[in-house]
Amino acid sequence: MATVRDTTYDLLRSLGLTTVFGNPGSTEEPFLQDFPADFHYVLALQEASAVAMADGYAQATRRPAHVNLHTAPGTGNGMGNLVTAWHNRTPLIVTAGQQSREMLLLEPRLASPRATELAQPYVKWSHEPVRAQDIPAALMRAYATAVQPPTGPVFLSLPMDDWQQPSDPPPQLRTVATRYAPDPRRLREFAEIVAASRTPALVFGAAVDRSRAWPAAVDLAEKLHAPVWSAPAPERASFPEDHPYFRGVLPYAIAPLAEALRGHDTVLVVGAPVFRYYPHLPGTHLPDGARLLHVTDDPEEAARAPVGESLLGDPGLTLDALVDLLPVTDRPEPATRTAPDPPRAGLPLTADALFATLARHWPADGVLVQESPSNLAALRRRLWIRRPASYFTMASGGLGFGLPAAVGIALAERDTGRRRPVVAVIGDGSFHYSVQALWTAARLRLPLIVVVPVNQQYAILKAFAALKDTPGVPGLDLPGVDLTALARGYGCAAVVADTPETLGDTLATALLADRPTVIPVPIDPEIPTLL
Repeated sequence: MATVRDTTYDLLRSLGLTTVFGNPGSTEEPFLQDFPADFHYVLALQEASAVAMADGYAQATRRPAHVNLHTAPGTGNGMGNLVTAWHNRTPLIVTAGQQSREMLLLEPRLASPRATELAQPYVKWSHEPVRAQDIPAALMRAYATAVQPPTGPVFLSLPMDDWQQPSDPPPQLRTVATRYAPDPRRLREFAEIVAASRTPALVFGAAVDRSRAWPAAVDLAEKLHAPVWSAPAPERASFPEDHPYFRGVLPYAIAPLAEALRGHDTVLVVGAPVFRYYPHLPGTHLPDGARLLHVTDDPEEAARAPVGESLLGDPGLTLDALVDLLPVTDRPEPATRTAPDPPRAGLPLTADALFATLARHWPADGVLVQESPSNLAALRRRLWIRRPASYFTMASGGLGFGLPAAVGIALAERDTGRRRPVVAVIGDGSFHYSVQALWTAARLRLPLIVVVPVNQQYAILKAFAALKDTPGVPGLDLPGVDLTALARGYGCAAVVADTPETLGDTLATALLADRPTVIPVPIDPEIPTLL
């Protein structure tokens, strides 16, 4: 007779979930015993890294990923990156072990008394099956929930004594819709408003990339002769940044954002929140006289927008429809964005000089993963993203995602056969949040490059302190850390690059390597302005 475990593994195979990310604990061992040869267990040394690796893998493969966590303590370890997966809209199937049902009333060691509440509110669905036999059907429901818009993580708590119980017949393998089209009447209203606009502006967000809609975004901009902005603090790039209509990333504060859009009478936002703010700089959300139209596949995102009118629909399908509906315009083309001035020469390198060098050596099909908040403006100023699915970061604002996510993305590039080079830019503060991910990259011999701007401080927090006039904050300096020793200790190559020439040579060598390379780059510790 088939067991619950047998039926579950058969379902996982059918769903394509044969890669499992995790760090095994005692409550997971009954599920993991006699691990099937056709499955791949990706071992992370800490649960936060496992969640972010699965996140990166899911985004790069464009398929859900399975991450298996320990009971309450392990789920707690993974929560920071589960928050990021929620904001990233990543479809993750998160399973966690639970103590034996026969002992749960006693709340023994490693029991999770309120397991379904632990991951909330950062999952779409959280469940602990009432019967062992319900596990496969619960997994099917979890999968269907994760992949439907808005996509996101789900959570299952699974008691460790359930796996050897006799199974019910397997659940039906089902497919579900993953995109929906906009309401035709509402769509025509939006098209009429945009067509009548004198000076429209387009704001694109990460969902444009998730829906593979770069071509439609370009077609719409060129048909409208409208400048294009990236939504504030984007987790993915949504438009070719070398296009003459591209204007850059909007500031993530209320007053500066409205000022950036001054002069436009209609602002069409597609695939992004309205808006993702962080420092509170009050003002009006839009310039005087401007009207905002919002296209999103997330009803909650539409409901919480402070201004504008919403249209629910898949961003890609909506952009395609708008291109068809809108007439050719006689508006003048927007002015071309001016290139930044050359970076200041000298040593130590400025952040601008570092990223200008990186841009000169950037592989045409490279994938950038970034988590260097204090240097982000310089990075986006110097290194332009030109291809879809080529830029990944955290939408949550929480650190510890970038390095393990880059490992997951590099693994996805290998598993899919695309083998695009992956380069992570991780600040020396962010580097330590999930540094254990280097071990996994080394064990898997992933050709990952990790560039670490070293300023020996939490410079982003110093910039925020300057903005908010909060002097004397402790704990903002990070002296005395040997990054090369850490990287080599985890099995990676490591080379300090303190000049443009050394950085260029090291990048060229690392792009040909068959294992990860960490490149610390000392930079000027000047504190950037936050906005």
